[in-house]
Amino acid sequence: MAKPYNQVVLFGDSLFQYASALKDGFSFQGALQNQCIRYLDVVNRGFSGYNTANALKVLPQVFLPPSPSNPRVEYLLVLFGANDACIDIPTNNQRVPIEKYKENLVKIITHDHVKAHNPKILLVAPPPLDQIRITELDLANGHPQATREAENSARYCEVVRTVAAETGVTLIDLQKAVMEKAIALTPDFDASGPLLGYPNGKRGALEQLIPDGLHMSGEAYEVLFGLVQPHIGPFPEGKFVYPDWRTMNSGTA
Repeated sequence: MAKPYNQVVLFGDSLFQYASALKDGFSFQGALQNQCIRYLDVVNRGFSGYNTANALKVLPQVFLPPSPSNPRVEYLLVLFGANDACIDIPTNNQRVPIEKYKENLVKIITHDHVKAHNPKILLVAPPPLDQIRITELDLANGHPQATREAENSARYCEVVRTVAAETGVTLIDLQKAVMEKAIALTPDFDASGPLLGYPNGKRGALEQLIPDGLHMSGEAYEVLFGLVQPHIGPFPEGKFVYPDWRTMNSGTA
């Protein structure tokens, strides 16, 4: 029987599904795997379009109890909310009411199948929404209005902060970090006006960080990695799952 590596699991929606891709020369999953190489496997369980209700339905199959043949999850990153925060319109049915969203997040991170692994949990607040761009694309795709609104999505991010504080898990405030970077990269941003991506405002550097208004560029994934990296490890020097080559080749200087 093969000796399994324990795992870092990315559990979320398309923002994690696409984290495996090489975007603008950067792959979030690749960078994280490089940090964990020979110690842990990074497993991507990102599901495009999923909300927290969908996540709870598949969670028992995603997280099986640890066993000699089934590795333990040492770190769990959870990123849902971009779809839960959809507006309730006839052409979109992804919305989860905000009270239910909070309840679902708690259920995910306290689920018996998750607790069996006793992982360190990193709860991620979704990146800011660029409603200006989302509106353009949604209208072009036949929706009567934008499927998401920046102010509403920000309220869902606040729920993530609340859940992290109430449950004691680690908060990764991606929404705050990406918005701060976008503002820093927008020299003519007017702090007295709307935030970037909000109606009657401007896109500013969200155009390069959140190109389609929802999903992240490689540069935004680098922001995420910078937030996550300090919370993974450190790993014991030389204590790999499989022996170091020097151990395998005795007598090597």
